[in-house]
Order: sequence, then C-alpha cells, then structure tokens
Amino acid sequence: MTASQSLPDTERAVRDRLLARLYAQDHPWLLGRLYDRLRNREDAEDIAGEAFSQLVGSPLLEHVNEPRALLTTVAKRVMWKLWRRRELEAAWLESLRCQAAGYAPSAQEQMEIMQALQCVDAILQDLPHKARVAFVYSQVDGMRHAEIAAELQVSVSTVRYYIAQGMRRCVAAQVRP
Repeated sequence: MTASQSLPDTERAVRDRLLARLYAQDHPWLLGRLYDRLRNREDAEDIAGEAFSQLVGSPLLEHVNEPRALLTTVAKRVMWKLWRRRELEAAWLESLRCQAAGYAPSAQEQMEIMQALQCVDAILQDLPHKARVAFVYSQVDGMRHAEIAAELQVSVSTVRYYIAQGMRRCVAAQVRP
C-alpha cells in the first residue's frame, strides 16, 4: 500500500494535486538534466519516470522544501542501479562468450544466473566500486589477485582487502559466492 492509499480522501486529493504540480513543474527540468548527463533520451525518460514513481510512495512528500534536490537524489540512485544492472549483464554476457562454443544455457538457467548476480549485487551495493569489481573479477571471472591489481591499478594487498570485504558481506547475508 502506498502512502497516498492510506490517506483520507481530502488528504489524498491535496497530495495528488501536489504530485501533479511537481510533475508539471519539475519533470521537464529533470528530464533535461538527465538527458544532458546521459545523452540517451530513453534512459533519461525511464529514470525520470522511476524517480517520480518513487515520490508517489514517499510518506514525507508534503514536507519537502527542495523538491528538485530530492528528485536529483532519487534520480541518481535510480541511474546508479541501472548502471550496476547493465554492468552485471555485460559481465555475464562476457563470461558466456568465454565459455565453450558448444554450451548454451537454457532460458531458465539464464534467468537463474541473472537473479543470482542481482542478489549478489544487492549485497555488495554499499561497497566502493573498485571493491565490487575486484570481488566479481575474483569470484565470477576467476582472475588472480595480481591480474585484478593490475586492472584496477591498486596493490595486491588492496585487492585481497576488497575481496575479503565482499566475502564478509556475502557470509553476513548467508550467501556463498
């Protein structure tokens, strides 16, 4: 149930008018800002739409003093999530290309692999970017620590630390990489 569904009719009407006004005033601004950054109209529209849909569920919408700042923050989070998902998909497709030419996973296997990768990504999302990449290189791609260090331009001991961070997160979530 969203925040607007639990409100009395008069409060819901006020909230709906507020959302309509915010959308009319700030959607073109947000869309332009996202397009300037992404240079992709479809992605900008998707992210702007998702940002506004997340505002619909916000119980504190009426108390926001700077709606553009809130929209910017929400849109950035949506954009980062999109980029992480695309990175995961690209890594998975690359690993498929590296497998034996005769093997092709079924649609069910592909879906299960993507769900597992998305689960691990959610567990690792708060780690720094290089720590996530090091963990994936190690656990998914099977790269050696020295190779990862060269790729990320960090020391081998830093790579070990990054991988340990990822492992601790997975163990805490009771997930085996």
